[in-house]
Amino acid sequence: MVGLSDAAEGGVQPRFGFLSGRRGRYLREALQGYLYILPATIILVLFHFFPVFYAFYISLHKWFIVKGPYIGFANYHRALTTDKFWNAIRVTLWYVVGTVPIQLFLALVIAYLLFQKIRGKEGLRMIYFLPYVTSTVASGAVFAKMFNPTFGPVNKVLAALGLPMLRWMKEPRGIFTVLGEQLGIHFPFAGPSVALVTIMFFVIWFWVGYDTTIFLAGLGAIPYELYEAAKIDGAGRWQLFRHITLPLLSPTTFFLSLVAVIGSFKAFNHVFIMAAASANEIGGPLGTTTTMAILIYNNAFGTPTFGYASAMSFLLFILILIVSLIQNYIGGKQVHYM
Repeated sequence: MVGLSDAAEGGVQPRFGFLSGRRGRYLREALQGYLYILPATIILVLFHFFPVFYAFYISLHKWFIVKGPYIGFANYHRALTTDKFWNAIRVTLWYVVGTVPIQLFLALVIAYLLFQKIRGKEGLRMIYFLPYVTSTVASGAVFAKMFNPTFGPVNKVLAALGLPMLRWMKEPRGIFTVLGEQLGIHFPFAGPSVALVTIMFFVIWFWVGYDTTIFLAGLGAIPYELYEAAKIDGAGRWQLFRHITLPLLSPTTFFLSLVAVIGSFKAFNHVFIMAAASANEIGGPLGTTTTMAILIYNNAFGTPTFGYASAMSFLLFILILIVSLIQNYIGGKQVHYM
């Protein structure tokens, strides 16, 4: 069979007159392009766009197991006027603030060290990346056992060092409150719960290897001639890092921070597993690990109120969109490209 482009190149006139000439060639190329992207477009429409619009349709109804009456934006109003919703927002924000900066800082330090000429750095890179390729369900369950308040190895180490043991995933009090009691210091705010901080330990451990790998790629893209020229001018190690490495690594830092923040707002797997395995309560104790994703899950499959859960999903989407736009606005001024 002679294709459209083959027909034109071989001197064979296409069957349709409007496909001849220069304009016809552009039309043929456009038609071929649309045919190439058609399979991917069909998949996106069926499994991405349609579910989103249908979820919005569900959020406008009093939808339990089956479709209920149309209630407009009542589900959105209910969410915005409920204490559980704002508690989930607060917990999620603590989760984001307590994980993203620390994991990026540790990853940058590790990447910078592994980028130097040291022995065995290939093996170290593999070791740091291993947590990322493990299952979040399996590794989350292991962490839950490690921080078990009764027989967990973490508490046994604390006891061996003469330090007080903690309840970890079963402790709803704030981390600064607990530390203040042990140190005899009064902190003006409680901070995230000890249970949420335990989950943060896991998240940092899990993501540092991935961030380190991306930072290593960013470091490798910086021209070495810039360092040589700066050394000739008398720049020291800190000046090289401050004035060359950090600015030229800013696109990588911006990308990782954006991905990390979006992923943290949607965190679910490890939060679900660690809470279920330790506290025997999804989102517990006392709702101190109820992130937005957990709250949506509890309302979608616990009650279930699919309309209400769908409304909260779109509110979470709006929150992520606002935060991403702010990050993009601020990052656009701070990012330096070569």
